Amino acid sequence: MTTDHSQLSPALAVGDTEPDRNLALELVRVTEAAAIAAGHWVGNGDKNSADGAAVDAMRSLLSTVNLNGVVVIGEGEKDEAPMLYNGEKVGSGQGAEVDVAVDPVDGTRLTALGYNNALSVLAVAERGTMFDPSAVFYMEKLVTGPAAADMVDLRLPVKQNLHLIAKAEGKKISQLNVAVLERDRHKPLVEEIRAAGARTRFMLDGDVAGAISAAREGTGVDALMGIGGTPEGIVAACAIKALGGVIQGRLWPQGEEETQKALDAGHDLSRVLSTNDLVTSDNCFFVATGVTDGDLLKGVRYAKDRVLTQSIVMRSKSGTIRVVDGEHRNHKWESYARLA
Repeated sequence: MTTDHSQLSPALAVGDTEPDRNLALELVRVTEAAAIAAGHWVGNGDKNSADGAAVDAMRSLLSTVNLNGVVVIGEGEKDEAPMLYNGEKVGSGQGAEVDVAVDPVDGTRLTALGYNNALSVLAVAERGTMFDPSAVFYMEKLVTGPAAADMVDLRLPVKQNLHLIAKAEGKKISQLNVAVLERDRHKPLVEEIRAAGARTRFMLDGDVAGAISAAREGTGVDALMGIGGTPEGIVAACAIKALGGVIQGRLWPQGEEETQKALDAGHDLSRVLSTNDLVTSDNCFFVATGVTDGDLLKGVRYAKDRVLTQSIVMRSKSGTIRVVDGEHRNHKWESYARLA
């Protein structure tokens, strides 16, 4: 674990064609700002205000980062989301051309209720390398760590995948913890997991945090299963590129209209998408800062004259993962964030 007090250097020079390694630390400033903005709303019961504050802060700081980005996974279409909408250009306009995926608060309800595992999240990859879900908002997912990455298959029965994970990790199946979003649609899945002998760990929200916990060692989570957001799956794939492990997904359209949109876009709804399908580039970045405490990171904390943050920074090209503890002086940070 490192504590970063250094002045962060420019990430990209004009004319660079691919994201530079220093970009990862530049992006930390962005998720830190969003998390701090949302942190003021933790436990206040107002998820929209928490999200709005995080969006404003993220967009403000993102404009200072030296990249030529297009939001491919954002807060929605332009009419629904005035800022950080799908298709919006972000960054300074100079440097590498990249796809940008943003989730200013992954877990707005968690933030509003003061529950664990809310994150501010940002992912970047080379332009044109993030999967286009064509308005299919949900997918069936399976995530696990490096040990079982080449063994599991979403098409297999739940029990068989759990046995494969247990064998790969050298555990009894009764020792496995499986993260599942707490939704009515998952009742049959939960029954299968428990019938196989494994344990469930319910998530109220926080699909990205759950996926990363399933792929990262030492979190106490061995797998994630179930139906969650397609955008969150693509964001998580950027992290899993650095972590190892695997995410597999199969599009899960809701209703005839969404199904037809997927078919018109040329999607094979029976196809299992793997990590490299969701993000084809091997030069991508994932950054997250904790808003509330969780399995992955500590949340925003307040001291007398400081705000404390904890972030995780990943780069797939080098496989580097850093945990960054930040200390921000209240009066300086607020002035800086407003002017950025």
